[in-house]
Parts: sequence; C-alpha cells; structure tokens
Amino acid sequence: MIRIFLNGILSSSRKREIPFPLFLLLAFCCSTAGQSAASDRNQVLEVLEKMKAHFRMLEDYSCEVEQIYFQNGEETQRVYFTYSFRKDQQIRIDFSYPQSGMTLIHRKGDPDATILPIRSLPWLKFRFSVHNPLLRTFTGQQIDQTDMGYFIDFLERSLGETTQPVFEFREGKDETAFLIVGRDYLEGKNLEKYRIRLLRESWLPLRIERYSLENIPIEKSLLRGCILNARPGDAFFLL
Repeated sequence: MIRIFLNGILSSSRKREIPFPLFLLLAFCCSTAGQSAASDRNQVLEVLEKMKAHFRMLEDYSCEVEQIYFQNGEETQRVYFTYSFRKDQQIRIDFSYPQSGMTLIHRKGDPDATILPIRSLPWLKFRFSVHNPLLRTFTGQQIDQTDMGYFIDFLERSLGETTQPVFEFREGKDETAFLIVGRDYLEGKNLEKYRIRLLRESWLPLRIERYSLENIPIEKSLLRGCILNARPGDAFFLL
C-alpha cells in the first residue's frame, strides 16, 4: 500500500514537470522575444537620430494638416489648417475649417501670439498670451508645443524615461512606423500611447495618433503635402 502511494506521488510529480525539449523551446522563444524588442528599440533610436539630423538641415517647412479630436473615444471635431514653421522659431497657422480665414502667428520666446480673425481685414488683429485657453486646441495644446523640434524632444524624452512594452516597429520602402509610450506631450503627467508614421524621404510625420493606455483615441494628426525649405520672407510671419 505504501509503495502504491509513493508511486502515485512520484507519477503525479512527473506529470507536473515541463518536458526538457519544451523547456528549451520556451527558453528560446523568450530569448527571441527579448532580442526582437531590443532590435526594435535600436531601430527606433536610429530613426530618432535621422529625424534630428534632418531637422537640423531644415530651414523651414509647411504642411496641410487635418486634426481629429475625440472625447470618450468618439470623434467630436475636425480642424483643417496650413502649418508653417521657420527655423528661427516662427510659426504661422492659416485655418481653413471651421475657422475659415483666421491666421495665428507666434515667435518662440514671445509670451503672446497674434490672431488675425479675418485675413481680408489685416487691421483687425488681437494679441493673447500663449497660455490663454482661447488659443489652446481641444486637447489643451499650446501653439509653442507644435513644432517638430518640440516633438523630437518629446520622443527622445519618452524613450529615455518611460518603459516601452512594445514598439511595433514597421519599415517599408517609403514609410516607417512605430509605437511608443510616453507621458502626455502637453503637461507630462499621464502615460499615453503614440502611434507614429514617418515619410522616409524627409523623416517628417505623416500621421501621429494619440491614445490612452486603454487604446481609447484622444487625437489624430494627418499631415499632407509638406513643402521644405521654401524660404518665406519675414513679411510672411508678420501681421
């Protein structure tokens, strides 16, 4: 009876053991996953360096932008505008919808921004603090948080300070895409996900999607028709 009991225990114990070949397979899979994550991280870091290098060579750029905002996961607003940036930190935004005909100008370091509500009436203009809620987007973004240099700094900070569970790195002939986790690029408080798609020719974004950690959409930016180094004169950034 005792022998039968002991044999039962040993048999049960053996059933709970992981077969040696399966153990090797699991170890190999874990090792491969770790190597893949490290490889993706290195590739994203390489892309970041290319973005920085290309941005250093840029004198100016302008893009047609479609901005989509969400609340509780539901789309609430779409805004269309032309965004222009010059390397001496001058920004011009020409709205086409829904604020058709409105222009916003800001120079980095200036505490105020200038608004021309109707472009055909150049004498009618106002100045507001960049912190004024009237100048913020629906998600709270300020005009001095919009240029590519600010976005590159945000990416670099996120990669250095935030644990990245997965990058979902993808690379094609013309585009590169990846996912990062970072603290929101407005106030640096909440952890969020950012899906980014870049044009390899210029290393400028084609699409930036912002989500909560639960994959609830917050906002999406779609950039088209970017023009580089057009060299607009000073008058273009004056109202």
